[in-house]
Formats: sequence, C-alpha cells, structure tokens
Amino acid sequence: MKLDALRKRVWAMNLELPRNNLVAWTSGNVSARDPETNLVVIKPSGVTFDDLSPENMVVVDIDGQVVEGNLKPSSDTASHCVIYRARPDVNGVVHTHSRYATAFAVLGREIPCYTTAMGDEFGGPIPCGGFALIGGEEIGQLVVETLKGYHSPSCILQNHGVFAVGATVEKAVQAAVMTEDNAAIVFIAQQMGTPIPITPENIAKLHHRYTHVYGQ
Repeated sequence: MKLDALRKRVWAMNLELPRNNLVAWTSGNVSARDPETNLVVIKPSGVTFDDLSPENMVVVDIDGQVVEGNLKPSSDTASHCVIYRARPDVNGVVHTHSRYATAFAVLGREIPCYTTAMGDEFGGPIPCGGFALIGGEEIGQLVVETLKGYHSPSCILQNHGVFAVGATVEKAVQAAVMTEDNAAIVFIAQQMGTPIPITPENIAKLHHRYTHVYGQ
C-alpha cells in the first residue's frame, strides 16, 4: 500500500474520534499498519484534531522508530507497535478515553454483554485489564494479554481507557465507537435497575450471524 494513501486513511479515522465524542482536546489516537512493509502511520503527539492533516501523520517502523515525519509520534506509539508485533491479524489500533467506557475502567470492571448489538460486535463482555504507566511497551503488552480468550476487538485498561483493534483501521475505529455506545447503554440500564442477561448460547449465535452472515 502506498504511504500517502495510508496517511489519508489514518488522518480521516483520527477525525472520527471527536466526531463520535470519544476524545477530549488532544487525547486519543489512531494508527494503521501497512501489512506489505510493516510500517505504521500514527497521529502526532499533542496536536489538536483540527490541526491534523495527512501530511503531519508520522510514519514509524514496527519497533516505533520514526521513518518519516517532522513531528513526534503519539506517546502511545510503543504500545501500538507491541500490539502489531504480537497480532499479525491486526492492521489498525485505536486508543480513547471515552467517558462511559473509561468509567468502567476506573472501577476495574469489564463491560458486560447485555445488548444484541454487543453480542454481534464483541461476542461477549469487553474485558478490563490491569494498570500500566504511559510511554513504554507495558500498555501494549497488557492489551495483548487482556484480549486473549475473548472475541472482543476491544478492551479497557484500569484507570486508563479503551484500546480497540481491527483487521483494518476502519474496523478498529468501529470497535471503539461501539465500545462507548454499549458502555453508555449498560451504565444507564444499571442506574434504572438490574439488566437482563443474554445467555452465552444466544450471544454465540448473535456473534456468528454478525461475523458470517450480516452485511455485504
């Protein structure tokens, strides 16, 4: 894939974060990996979303070393690269501090599967991993470990926020959007009463239909 095209896709997907109310100010980031070259395009650090452009996206190698770009890459770059190295099926990673999902993270609680939409997209609960400081590879390692054994394309990390992955950058952003939407629904339902669970058998059927039948 040509890097100019990937820069445009990553820039466009970063703009989906404020558009879907998943970020505040400069928080959050989107990256994509080119499976042909293993190069990663990621949002620059500390730049407001209004000031982003395809040209100021930063290109790094799979170990996080800058290959192209005049700005510093996201402070989460090392963790994105850990995920890409561990998951060859993943070509897009998204990180947000979206409000409802992060509220569950602050409590160290997984987001339970109470909606058919969540059964479709996540095939069960959205797991919650432990705590790690920002800036190194530890967060990426936690994401990889937390997602093991789950169908979910996203997880939350304690006191931090959401990490979502996908076979494409668009799929990763979709997972981040759906994570927040379902976290909000679950939170509101829990304030109103006791949510009615969906049986594991029906969750499995929902997820299979969505991944094998739904769409074009």
